[in-house]
Formats: sequence, C-alpha cells, structure tokens
Amino acid sequence: MRLLVVGATGGTGRELVTQALERGHEVTAFVREPRRLRLEHPRLAVARGDVRDPDAVEAAVRGHDAVLSALGHKRWFYPTRILSDGTRNLVRAMERHGVRKLICETALGIGDAWWRMGLYYTLFVRLFILPFYFHDKVRQERVVRASALDWVIVRPGALTHGPRRGAVRHGPDVGHWLWTVSVSRADVAAFMLDQLADDRYLRQAPGVLRAR
Repeated sequence: MRLLVVGATGGTGRELVTQALERGHEVTAFVREPRRLRLEHPRLAVARGDVRDPDAVEAAVRGHDAVLSALGHKRWFYPTRILSDGTRNLVRAMERHGVRKLICETALGIGDAWWRMGLYYTLFVRLFILPFYFHDKVRQERVVRASALDWVIVRPGALTHGPRRGAVRHGPDVGHWLWTVSVSRADVAAFMLDQLADDRYLRQAPGVLRAR
C-alpha cells in the first residue's frame, strides 16, 4: 500500500514509518522539518508542509491508499487548535481525493474513556498540565467521527519509549480508573498498522495498553 504518515517526526510517527517500511509498504512522511526525520529508504518519500496549510495537506494526500495520523505538538500550555484544524484539513483532502482509510492516534482518557487512564492522569495531568492539549484532542476526535471515511481512532495509554513487545491489550473497555496505564509507541504503531487490513474496529475508538 501507499501510506501517508502525518506527524512522522514524533515518537509514534517515526515508529509508523519504520515499521510500515519493514512490512513492505511505500511510505510518504508528511513533516514540517524533514531534517528531523533522519530516515532514508528506497520506498520512503518526504513531503514537507504544515498540517494547518490545506494546500500542502491536499498535495500530500493525493495518490495514497491510506493515512496514518500521529499528529502532535509541544504547545501544551495555552489554547491551540493544531490537532483539530490539522485533522479537519486532512479529512477534507482525503474525502476530496477518495482516500478512504484513516487511522488516527489520540489518547485514552477522552470521551467515553475519560476514567480509563488512572487517577493521576485523570485528575492531575489532564486537568492541570495538559488541559488545552486534551481539549483539542476531543475536538480532533469529533472531526474524525463526523467524516465519511473508514476511520479507526486509536487511544493509547501513557506513551513510553519501551520496545515493541508484539502484544497489546486493546478494545473499548481497557484501562483502569485507579492505576496509570501505559504502552510503548512501538506497540501503538504496530497496532495502528494492523488496522489497515482489519475492520474489527472500523468507525470505533479502541484503547491500547501494554500486555500484562
């Protein structure tokens, strides 16, 4: 498949690019700063652009079979709409060019999974450290859900730099109201790539956690 990876220089995004190439896909990495990608491969192309620029997003989306979004940023401490506005541009471009499949990473602790990140994240991190970031993730999910695409929203627990274990717990009910739950970026990327050929969670938002 020809895959577009959005947010390819982030932790999950870099894993998506690497693992997609390992699986034999052709990959385009959509990035603001190509020098940060630090990856080279015969089946890897780089599209430079800002997800907030509709023209750049449309040019990047054209000609692909599916899009994997690991969009993120570090502007955590003031209101921003980067995630939701960027995703809206992405969805519109996909609908315009007939690219149907979108696998979008958000976070556990959103919507009906509010209490599934544990007390520390639910009552401290989300409310006092990352309230603007999580609020924009809520808007981001609404954009995806309102689309006509074949989407899967992937909600990981707290992300770590741990190794790929090859197995995760996943589904609508994973998580815990008391204990912090986590998963490695490598395992999240593998799960997201698996959704390209698996319709089990089509138009759903499964949580993803480290296997016990």
